[in-house]
Amino acid sequence: MAMGGLISNRNFIGSANIYQDERATLFNGRKRLTITGSEHDTGNVLSRDFCSQISNALSLGSQPPPFLSQRASLSHELVVRRRVGCFLQPRINHSLGFKNSVNQCGRLKLNGSRVYYKSEEYDITETNVEPLRSADGSPEAVLVEGNLQDASPWWQQFPKRWVIVLLCFASFLLCNMDRVNMSIAILPMSQEFNWNSATVGLIQSSFFWGYLLTQILGGIWADKFGGKAVLGFGVIWWSIATVMTPIAARLGLPFLLIMRAFMGIGEGVAMPAMNNMLSKWIPVSERSRSLALVYSGMYLGSVTGLAFSPVLIHKFGWPSVFYSFGSLGSIWFVLWLKNAYSTPKDDPNLTAEEKMVILGGNKPREPVTVIPWKLILSKAPVWALIISHFCHNWGTFILLTWMPTYYNQVLKFNLTESGLFCVLPWLTMAVFANLGGWIADTLVSKGLSITAVRKIMQSIGFLGPAFFLTQLSHVKTPAMAVLCMACSQGSDAFSQSGLYSNHQDIGPRYAGVLLGLSNTAGVLAGVFGTAATGYILQRGSWDDVFKVAVALYIVGTLVWNFFATGEKVLD
Repeated sequence: MAMGGLISNRNFIGSANIYQDERATLFNGRKRLTITGSEHDTGNVLSRDFCSQISNALSLGSQPPPFLSQRASLSHELVVRRRVGCFLQPRINHSLGFKNSVNQCGRLKLNGSRVYYKSEEYDITETNVEPLRSADGSPEAVLVEGNLQDASPWWQQFPKRWVIVLLCFASFLLCNMDRVNMSIAILPMSQEFNWNSATVGLIQSSFFWGYLLTQILGGIWADKFGGKAVLGFGVIWWSIATVMTPIAARLGLPFLLIMRAFMGIGEGVAMPAMNNMLSKWIPVSERSRSLALVYSGMYLGSVTGLAFSPVLIHKFGWPSVFYSFGSLGSIWFVLWLKNAYSTPKDDPNLTAEEKMVILGGNKPREPVTVIPWKLILSKAPVWALIISHFCHNWGTFILLTWMPTYYNQVLKFNLTESGLFCVLPWLTMAVFANLGGWIADTLVSKGLSITAVRKIMQSIGFLGPAFFLTQLSHVKTPAMAVLCMACSQGSDAFSQSGLYSNHQDIGPRYAGVLLGLSNTAGVLAGVFGTAATGYILQRGSWDDVFKVAVALYIVGTLVWNFFATGEKVLD
């Protein structure tokens, strides 16, 4: 156990008819301890003599004064600096032994004074004291984690919650790498197996069969069993399906369609499970930037997949794409098992300082056992999420899926140029998603309400793309058209700090289920929007396609600003 405090003679001065209530908060690597002492009618003044007793006891290694040896068990190193009226020598390292634990101690009487030790929920372990100087220059004793002489390397001091964020980022990087490789490999595959355009479209769409199936299920599983197990299952499942894709293709078309659907099952649980993990690990002050970083992994995964797939196919053949990308999932899974835990409570190596930052002094809630569907679906902010996610993904999916065609048909780019410019929106989204996350968390830290921040960020995510799409019919050069498309997708990325962060705001215990619900609507928007775009182009023009997207962006803006909230509505 460890204990330290701020000792000055003002804490121990008493006189007749004087009542004092002094509190000192002691915080070490595993425990926050609040000491409340009151003294009244003592008629005593404890100053240099008191401090001298402690100083002698520490420097000589003798037994502590009687008033400190009564009901507490404490083992640590004290490093204390001089404070006015008290002459505890600096950097004296000795061990103090007390009889019982702090948790068991009741009241310690000192010349009529009473001292209470109030413990919080976390365990105390051994720690050391490091001398630090206070803001006003007065020296104090401050408890910190670790040993000054044996400092931990930087990678062990890295915040554990951001280790979780980086692992989720890596999983989403792999998610989109494994998803987009088929869009490149399908070209040599269709030549080898003599697939026509209808068959190619069927193969591309088969992924969404499984992807839609596990959106809500993934959220339920994550909220009930923990995000670690569900996300780990998802990555291993889709990685195996990716590796098995060449084998399934050679067995026949039905086997390939089933394998692609299996891959969709694995990737379908990723977003709900990730959302569940971050709802447990990330405090609200860091929520936007953490989610933005994770989702930028998807964008960078698309860039990586589109960049490396042609090289691998050219050198080693199309099966190499699936073998190489799929095998990366096993490396991630080993790191995930070693470093990830579903909640901070489950992590035995998490420091008490970081646990307090994450939980804010609140006890972690128990896992969900029953999903209150009626309550969830009765809340207007939940429907604001679902409708806004649909409106958002309609525009996003049609731009990302039809962009190469637009570049080729309207801007007259060749296929190589189209592929090159298709990477630009993904890079733009990765940059602007993190920029928006930083802005949102800064606004929250400055005192702006979470509701206001979410509405501002999502309004940018809706109205920004709407504005730039309306400019496409007025631009005169291909360069300006590409710039408008990039700005459209860049402003779209502010949604990561709007609706994509809002699931954890309104119902942190059901964050997985909420994302499963809204993302199901988002996937349906992608499926229907992609098909509707082809229908519109047969009878109209690209301006008509963009007008539909702009109309939905405006509907989403109105619904979001009228019904969304950043307050918790589901407990």
